[in-house]
Amino acid sequence: MNKNMLDECIDLFMDTFSKEPWNDEYESRNQVETFFKNSFENNYFLGYVLIIDEKIKGISMGFKKAWLKGMEYYIDTFCIDYDLQGKGWGSLFIKQVEETISKDGLNAIILNTSIDYPAFDFYNKNSYKCIDDLRILAKDL
Repeated sequence: MNKNMLDECIDLFMDTFSKEPWNDEYESRNQVETFFKNSFENNYFLGYVLIIDEKIKGISMGFKKAWLKGMEYYIDTFCIDYDLQGKGWGSLFIKQVEETISKDGLNAIILNTSIDYPAFDFYNKNSYKCIDDLRILAKDL
């Protein structure tokens, strides 16, 4: 992923996550642009795209994270074009991401997702496992 792809990635993100089952609502396009630009400007940013017929149809966006056993890829956003979901493109794309980060010396992928969304089953199908004793905690400030 590079900066000249941001507009197309933002379009895909907004189009996909505004539909079922997510139904995300955005204050404005600028809100999503800011999220993408801030992510892209992170020194440890890693982003990948799935391109089909010269169009971006998938996004994997996150960052490198240091851990005791080496560097990991934390996926913050993984998105496949809504019309391509359930057709194997997501599995193909995540395998390509895994191969790329492995060649680049990263040794794991970590992410979080809701157990109530189809993404949970997608990740399980692709050999991702729950870490039973971990929970995501948050606090709004």
